[in-house]
Amino acid sequence: MSVHTAAGVVGPRRYRNNEKMLALADPVWQAAADEGLLNLDVEVAGNRLVDTGRGHEFVNLCSCSYLGLNRHPAVIEGAVEALRAEGSTALSVSTTRVRPAMLTRLEDELGDLFGGTALAGLSCSALTSGILPLVASGHLAPDGPRVMVFDKMSHFCMSYVKPVCADESLVLTIDHNDLNQLEDICRKYPSVAYVADGAYSMGGTTALEGLLELQQRYGLFLFFDDSHSLSAVGQRGEGFVRSRIEPNPLTVIVASLHKAFGAKGGVVLLDSPRLRDFLLRHAGAIAWSQNMGMADVGAALASAAIHRSPELGELQRKLRSNVALFDELLPTPFAGDGMNIRFVEVGDADLAVALSAGLYERGFYSSAVFFPIVARGHAGIRIMVRADLAHTQITQFASAVRELTA
Repeated sequence: MSVHTAAGVVGPRRYRNNEKMLALADPVWQAAADEGLLNLDVEVAGNRLVDTGRGHEFVNLCSCSYLGLNRHPAVIEGAVEALRAEGSTALSVSTTRVRPAMLTRLEDELGDLFGGTALAGLSCSALTSGILPLVASGHLAPDGPRVMVFDKMSHFCMSYVKPVCADESLVLTIDHNDLNQLEDICRKYPSVAYVADGAYSMGGTTALEGLLELQQRYGLFLFFDDSHSLSAVGQRGEGFVRSRIEPNPLTVIVASLHKAFGAKGGVVLLDSPRLRDFLLRHAGAIAWSQNMGMADVGAALASAAIHRSPELGELQRKLRSNVALFDELLPTPFAGDGMNIRFVEVGDADLAVALSAGLYERGFYSSAVFFPIVARGHAGIRIMVRADLAHTQITQFASAVRELTA
């Protein structure tokens, strides 16, 4: 067996030492591991974590629970109540065959809350892997198979499905938010789909206004993963994309329920119940996967109730206040964009790991991000700003970054 790396094929005869092969495959990741920044075993202590190996307490700035709902008492109680009421952890059967009534209730609730028809799944990734090939094949909208155009920065869970989509249609990748490239493709091919994030995992948003113009002009199909803005944006937490457009046959939105929503699983927002039923039967991982667990459904129903209360707006305002403070103390290119993710660039990958390690020693865990997640020479640290962070914690973090990068 051979391992494919950026340098080519590493054969077993040339490298018999497994550790040497692994070091060749991911030297920067190994450097992060050597600094004690990977695979941490932790215990929860409020909005802080404790590294059980070192007894080191720290603020986790990698958490995507932007509103802190993952530890909300009502959400936790919702999970416990669901287990007690159902008397089972899960049905352990394909969702196509048998579904708990509680799951259907959740989908009705999410559809009403966020607008459109909702289909819940085990994860956003499972939903994506099942739906994208059907977009490519032309089953989800008229005009037959669609040329699949992926934004260069689209999340890995979507890019991972490119080879499967390539069995159905032509797959292309364009520069980030490059609407000129996309329009050229729309002029060349009669049926095109664009695959992108709504709010990107490295910061920033999709060029939604221009995309909607292309949709109107060329019938462009839009597929968005809006996981990083669901709950954090919108009057009912409907996210960046849904808060700006109405459900329509040429737009599909998938999102994780495991981020700001504070539960677990994923949801896809569609324009019709007919399409939902079709996906349940034919969309790969959606059809063959198990149902969501009872605790996950119960937690999601409890979170949905919070989304209908004034508390959602209060949490969103706290989040915006924390983001504004962060932008004031550590200005970055995405300052003022209304999103929750910030990226401090240092350039060299080793410097990014060193900065992450230095911050961890000072009580803050932030992920070092480097190639291939970002372009070579543009490494840095990614920070997830949350509503449940204190202003003092943000101020101390900013001070530590300035000190370490001076």
